[in-house]
Amino acid sequence: MLEAHSVLEALFDYIEASPSPFHAAAAAVDRLRTAGFAEAARSDDWSDFDFTAGFAVRDGGTVFAVRASPDVNPQELRFNVIGAHTDSPNLRIRPQPDSGRLGYRQLGVEVYGGALLNSWLDRDLGLSGRVVVRDAMSGDTSTVLWRCDRALLRVPQLAVHLDREANDGLKLDRQQHMTPVWGLGEPSAHGFREFLATELAVEADAVLAWDVMAHDLTPPARLGQDGEMYAAARIDNLASCHAAIEALAGCAEQHDDTAGVVVLFDHEEIGSSSATGASSPILADALERIAQGLGANREQYLRSVARSLCVSADGAHAVHPNYPERHEPGHLPALNGGPVVKTNANVRYATDARTHARFVAACGAAGVPHQVYSHRGNLACGSTIGPITASRLGMSVVDVGSPQLSMHSARELGGSDDPAMLTTALGAFLANG
Repeated sequence: MLEAHSVLEALFDYIEASPSPFHAAAAAVDRLRTAGFAEAARSDDWSDFDFTAGFAVRDGGTVFAVRASPDVNPQELRFNVIGAHTDSPNLRIRPQPDSGRLGYRQLGVEVYGGALLNSWLDRDLGLSGRVVVRDAMSGDTSTVLWRCDRALLRVPQLAVHLDREANDGLKLDRQQHMTPVWGLGEPSAHGFREFLATELAVEADAVLAWDVMAHDLTPPARLGQDGEMYAAARIDNLASCHAAIEALAGCAEQHDDTAGVVVLFDHEEIGSSSATGASSPILADALERIAQGLGANREQYLRSVARSLCVSADGAHAVHPNYPERHEPGHLPALNGGPVVKTNANVRYATDARTHARFVAACGAAGVPHQVYSHRGNLACGSTIGPITASRLGMSVVDVGSPQLSMHSARELGGSDDPAMLTTALGAFLANG
């Protein structure tokens, strides 16, 4: 098994490099290029690339990458797919954000995904994302990845003296109470645009549009008396993204007739219905193009999908010591207990008995323990890209993930050994299927 400390430190670096899904996708491709992968575009002719050496494609916050066995027979081709997602719940800057009252300058935000709102209060927040700018000379537009790690924003909580019931049940209105402050004085009609222009060293009218979001500035850290836990932003789901990319980068040898594929989708936290989300045709199109590049025709591609397996990797709920009644008594995943196989009779997770067994076999081959999660029957269960992938492609799927606490908080908690165990298990899956 991989050494836990080095994997955790690499995960910290990845999280720090990835304050937005666009940065997460770029950092993933950078890691794969270091491992010898080429970078391609969706519009390229993929037959020009070496499938054995591998290549990666980035589109916004989504990445897919492939590395194939040199011995692939199109008649027997199958895919070992790992899917995850790059986005996390946060606060996103509106198109016309400048607001304020009573001597405060504020920025209008929309809550993205199922954020734990209270976790965003009283935090020093930076900004990151992508900005579309126009060149002053040519008039051409370009998209720029941008981040600012200064303490720019804060959502101040109302003092307890003015809300004596706050500790008995805090109520936060997404529209009224989550607007951050970022200065004093009268708001400018174009203050945020002008700020971006200064940051990017362009004129204000060159800033055309943005996808910008707030991120917590506290760096990842080991936690606990013996450092057996870690705290970080965006563990859900950058921990799975990192494990998937490291597994593919380290998989020098694969089973004959196998193509290893990693896909990191954007927009999972809001339902995946976008041009680069799991509900789009982006993965199905990519797999068919890969199959064609490996010499398969349409019939052979469709048969390959029937032989394939996708591991949908996303965070799993560790048992919470203060809320044991919120967990199914027979299924209590523990931090540092190994990857969790997630099951749900109503297919909120796509695991079935066959796919469950195949992932357990991969864990066994890797010498990694595994756990099983089933959601409490009287609580609504979350979901993942797993059921979407299964229904879009007709591909077998198993839902797995590392256990964590504080899911969807601005800062989450995991076990320090779990990243290495998930990475090792995913590597064994890619190598052996």
